[in-house]
Amino acid sequence: MNKVMLIGNVGKEPDIRYYAADQCVAHVRLATTERGYTLPNGTQVPDRTDWHALTFSRGLAKVVERYVHTGDKLYIEGRLRYSYVDDKRGQRQMVVDILVDNMEMLTPRKNDNQQSAAATTNTSPQNASQSSATGTSHTLASTASQPAGSQSSASASSQVSSAEVSADDDNPIMPF
Repeated sequence: MNKVMLIGNVGKEPDIRYYAADQCVAHVRLATTERGYTLPNGTQVPDRTDWHALTFSRGLAKVVERYVHTGDKLYIEGRLRYSYVDDKRGQRQMVVDILVDNMEMLTPRKNDNQQSAAATTNTSPQNASQSSATGTSHTLASTASQPAGSQSSASASSQVSSAEVSADDDNPIMPF
């Protein structure tokens, strides 16, 4: 089995390349960090950040082009692809790329209600609780969706903000 699952932050704006018939491929650099720790003998082990090259295609590439930006937190599922390139000195280098099959956007998005609530000067507790329950969570499910009204607004506001898209979706439903 060839399966990769990562949670990390986008390092720079996605590189989008179009080819025949309005199809595109998106290349993204994703940083994952393992937190540092202290050994029993008192030695400090620092944080370790690894950078990963991601390739998105089909519908996912268009979603990346529109919604993914520098600093966004993503959860991705995909598979490893190894290839070899010759560098400037003529030496063969191995390149590891992750072909993304599924993506979930973990960075919360501000909507119009939050922006207008932040602009008002009235910060009573009642207004604060109303602004936190007005759609701060954007969830995009791949194929199974809940019927309207099946979830209370209290549980909807406690969800993790996310948007999920699968590579098999040619025309994914957008969370915004």
